[in-house]
Amino acid sequence: MGLREPVGALMRHVSSTVVAPRFRRLGPADVLEKSAGEIVTSVDREAEALLHEGLSALGLDARIVGEEAAEENPALLERIDDGLVWLVDPLDGTANFVAGQPPFGMMVALVRDGVALEGWLLDTLSGRLCHAERGKGATCDGKPVSARTTGSSTPVAALGTHFLEPAHRDRVHAHAERHLAVVPVPRCAAESYPRLAFGENDVALFQRILPWDHAAGVLFLTEAGGMVTHWDGSPYRVGGPGKGVLCGADLRTWQLAAEVLLGTEAGLIEAEDAIS
Repeated sequence: MGLREPVGALMRHVSSTVVAPRFRRLGPADVLEKSAGEIVTSVDREAEALLHEGLSALGLDARIVGEEAAEENPALLERIDDGLVWLVDPLDGTANFVAGQPPFGMMVALVRDGVALEGWLLDTLSGRLCHAERGKGATCDGKPVSARTTGSSTPVAALGTHFLEPAHRDRVHAHAERHLAVVPVPRCAAESYPRLAFGENDVALFQRILPWDHAAGVLFLTEAGGMVTHWDGSPYRVGGPGKGVLCGADLRTWQLAAEVLLGTEAGLIEAEDAIS
């Protein structure tokens, strides 16, 4: 049976028993600030504990690195690209969850030596489960997925630049908007990657690339036929030296986005780091 079904079943169980029942039912004591501008809820922690327990029971002898555990013990991220590792984001889009609005989801990826082998992205409210296995394609609720563009003459782009200084962000967006139809980001990677595969967005750019936020989604999109690289054009790798992530629903769209966003005129990255 492999891992697809048992991991998917585990995620659905945790989602239905821990996450969904608490949506719009959080009390003041359930929400804490874990760092400046970053919040965590009791739901994040409870869900991660159950996922950790369930993944351990699969017996792969893989390290398990969850977002909340790594926040408390950053040493877990050391040598994240060495050996077999489960990456877990128990509640992706926590800020949306706390605000009582979608999207939010759950992501799990199995990674070996920095390369994602298998990934799962679950939409908690709809139950949509996206899955990919390296070299074997991508599925959504068990049906094969082939990435498609929006078909718009102006590519639709969601730019995750909210960690930039305001003046820097304004410069990037001003340049981008001359070439792309820039739309708000969902603030949830578990939603961003499916939007690229399902023809809702053509381009996505991420500045911050914490491993649990991207390993599953990158694998899903690339196995569906999309294109993902770091900003320097190198292949995405968990724990590698690459900065940022640029995604396109197909190669042509990625190439256009790279010309617009990663050249020196946009100012997103320093000239010496830009793709020539």
